[in-house]
Amino acid sequence: MSITKERKEALIKEHATKPGDTGSPEVQIAILTERIVNLTEHFKEHKKDNHSRRGLLTMVALRRSLLDYVKSRNVERYQAILAKHGLRR
Repeated sequence: MSITKERKEALIKEHATKPGDTGSPEVQIAILTERIVNLTEHFKEHKKDNHSRRGLLTMVALRRSLLDYVKSRNVERYQAILAKHGLRR
C-alpha cells in the first residue's frame, strides 16, 4: 500500500522543478498519485477495508486542493500536470 523509499526518491527526482526540490506542488501531486494508485489496487482485493478507504478519500481531497492551487497560480502548469499523470478534469 505504501510506496518504497526508492520509488519516492525517483518520483521526487522526476518531478522536481529544481535540484533539492521536495515540496513543490508537482512533487506532492506525483507522490499522492502514486499512493492513490497503490491503494486503488489494494481495494480490488480487499473490498471491505473501510479504514484505508477513508485515508484514500483524504489523499484524493488533498491532491484536488493542490491541483486547485496550481490552477490558480499557473494554468499551463496545471494542464501539464493533468496530462503527465493522466488525470481527468
